[in-house]
This record gives sequence, C-alpha cells and structure tokens, in this order.
Amino acid sequence: MIQTIICVVAYLVLAPLVGGILAGLDRIVSARMQRRVGPPLLQPFYDVFKLRSKQSVTVNKVQDFYVACFFIFVLVTGGIFFAGGDLLLVIFTLTLASVFLIVGAFSSNSPYSQVGAERELLQMMAYEPMVLLTAIGFYLVDRSFNVYDIVTDSAMDVLPLIGVFLGFVFILTIKFRKSPFDLSMSHHAHQELVRGLTTEFSGKTLALIEVAHWYENIFLLGFVFLFFANGTIWGTVIGVVVCLLAYFLEVLIDNSFARMKWQVAINSAWIVAAVLGVINLFIVYLI
Repeated sequence: MIQTIICVVAYLVLAPLVGGILAGLDRIVSARMQRRVGPPLLQPFYDVFKLRSKQSVTVNKVQDFYVACFFIFVLVTGGIFFAGGDLLLVIFTLTLASVFLIVGAFSSNSPYSQVGAERELLQMMAYEPMVLLTAIGFYLVDRSFNVYDIVTDSAMDVLPLIGVFLGFVFILTIKFRKSPFDLSMSHHAHQELVRGLTTEFSGKTLALIEVAHWYENIFLLGFVFLFFANGTIWGTVIGVVVCLLAYFLEVLIDNSFARMKWQVAINSAWIVAAVLGVINLFIVYLI
C-alpha cells in the first residue's frame, strides 16, 4: 500500500518535471537537426509560467470545465497505471480524457478548433486498436491485465510480443503528435489550422493543456517500459534506456518526414495493427 502511494505521488510530482525536460530536449535536438541554436533546455517551463501569467480568454465557460476534466482524467490515468492497476481501466480513462479535450474544442464553434477536433477523433480511431491489442498481448503472456503483475513477471514481455512492441512504437508518433501524423494540433500546419484543437484556448487554460501533455507523454513511455520490466534492476535500466531511445526516435521521425493526410494515418495504423499486432497475438495464443 505504501509503495503504491509512493509511486502515485512520484508520478504526480515528477512527471511534469521530466515531461518538461523531455520537451526542452525535443526542441534542442530539433534545432540542431535544422542547424539552429534553439531555445534553452527549460524553455517549456518558461512558456507555461508565461501562459499562467496571462489572462485566459475563452469563447464560453464550458471550455474551462472540459479542459479541467481532461487534466483530471490524465492524472487519474497515470495514477492508476503507476499504482499497478488494471490496463483496460487505464486505456478507458485515457480515452475519456481525450474525449473531454475534443468536446472542449468543439464547444468553441471555431472552424479551426472544429477541424482539429475532427482530426483528433480520426487519430483516436487510428491508434486505439493497437493500444487495445497491446493490452491483450500483455494478458496473453502474463495472464493478467494488472500492471503490477506485468512488471513483477520474471520474463521480459518484449521477446514474445516483439510485433506488438513495434506496433505500439509506431502509434506513439500519433500519440506524441509528431510529423507525419501531427494532424490535429500540429506545429507544422499553421497555414491551415493555426493551432487546430487548441486554437481557442489561451492563458492558464492552455498552460493546463501543455502540462497535461507532459503527464500523458510520461505515461505513454511507461507503457513502453512495461515491455522490458521483469522485476530486476537490469530490466528497469534497460526499460528506461529504451523509453529514452523511443522518445528521441519520435523526435527524429518528426524532423525527417513530411506531414501526411489523415487517410494515411488511419490506413497505416490499422495495417500495422493487423500485421504486427494480430499476427503476433495469434502466434502467442498458439504457443
């Protein structure tokens, strides 16, 4: 019980710090790849503090409510995950958090926000099958949806679930909102979307969304960690290293590929889920 509380508190306290630092490293690496100096490492924190000092201008008060619900459910998702809870409940709460953000964007009646919200729904359709297949894969190998049971299992799940692992890393590009699939609130589509999903959010509300994304990124990297956790120190070290490599692989992809249409995002994600995910699970089931 005490260990569970410590893990949850550590997530709530450390996740925004680590997430902000990773976002700063993302900007620095991207700048170096583009032969720019780039911002300082702590620039994401400066941006959030600056947003918090500004007045929030929203179309209606309901927006703030939906963003608050989005933030709370992201915290609940990570809390359940790092407390060793049920993976299916984790996926459900994460999906519910995304729905709140989408409804908040729809409520603004802004054409940019609504197009961004529609694209976010399409992206959810793209990555959700692979996320569910990942949870099913852990169940087939460990006979449990419980995160604690998966982490304490003596074998690394990445060995029997290599296809599922590669499929999950693929859909991380969508979840991290990196090019070529940064369709809903991208930093590469200003000419058509402004800021898409978050166009009508500002001030403290926008700061809350940014911090929630830091929490979400750490949770997703925790999902990657599950593939390598085996209850030992070496498993933990390998898992952390792979998480960092996966994150910077997404940064590399973000700076190397042109943005694609939403049809490509859905088709490619479903093909990857069918080929890597379903076939891998079928083989594990037969074994």
